[in-house]
Amino acid sequence: MIGLFVGFGLLIGILFGFFGMGGSFLVTPMLLVIGYPAPVAVGSGLAFVFGTSVIGALRHRDHGQVSYTLAAVMILGMTFGIEVGTRIVFLLADLGGADFVISAVYVGLLGVVGLVVFRDARTDGTEVGTGRVATEVQSIALPPLVSLPGGATVSVWVILVVGSSIGILCGCLGVGGGFLLLPVMVYGFGIPTAIAAGTSIFQISITGAFGTFVYAQSNAVNIPVVAALLVGSALGARIGASATRLVNESDIKGYFAGMLLAGSVATASKQVSAVYGIETLETASVVLIFVTAVLVSAAVVHTSVNSFRKDREDGSPRTH
Repeated sequence: MIGLFVGFGLLIGILFGFFGMGGSFLVTPMLLVIGYPAPVAVGSGLAFVFGTSVIGALRHRDHGQVSYTLAAVMILGMTFGIEVGTRIVFLLADLGGADFVISAVYVGLLGVVGLVVFRDARTDGTEVGTGRVATEVQSIALPPLVSLPGGATVSVWVILVVGSSIGILCGCLGVGGGFLLLPVMVYGFGIPTAIAAGTSIFQISITGAFGTFVYAQSNAVNIPVVAALLVGSALGARIGASATRLVNESDIKGYFAGMLLAGSVATASKQVSAVYGIETLETASVVLIFVTAVLVSAAVVHTSVNSFRKDREDGSPRTH
């Protein structure tokens, strides 16, 4: 089992460094599927987020892909939200409905965000729709305002509200919020995808530390599991972060959507198997999570290698 967690950590590390997500959107459902209690799955997911995000943030910093101003404001909002979300989880656990509620929210969020990003990737950017959302967000000119990479100017109050909302979900679901932060920054604030990924990782390192501390106080963090996952992810995060400089932006969105949709289907299968006692579905949910992580990680590495070779043949490095 430890070897399995190390291997899974390597795969998640690659995806984490590539997408700017801590990987807990896969780790937490995986632990739920295996049979860990909801608070432990959530707490361990946040602890894993903290460890991987520190590694990935350093790598993205080296590439100049972090907006520290945006990260600082978002962290303030998310820290407050995580505290609220954590209290909600333990309240649901006391009422006996934590597993079902958390899984149901996972299915809905991963599915909706995954479909939106997939549609955007298939249409090569949907600049009209993306631009409309960013324009509406930027039209809320309530001072003070913050200038962001890509030329956008957004109200600090808007960022705080968004950060608090995502923080509540992070505290409830045991995620760093990367699968929500990335779309918000790209579609809502108009930030380039690579910078959004780096900024997401940086702020997740801070909020993940806070969330881990809160859950650890209630002994809801499985240290051996987290340690095994971190061993594998240490190398994977550096590989994934480097890959963002080599892969086309629409490809990044496509891989991202695939991971979200797979997580949604796997979590849904687990819940259906629990309700109706269909063991085949429970097995299928575990297999789906692992197979998807393997396939997408392999695709990321393969595409990066091909892009690197092409750049060397052309004699000019690509920048995204």
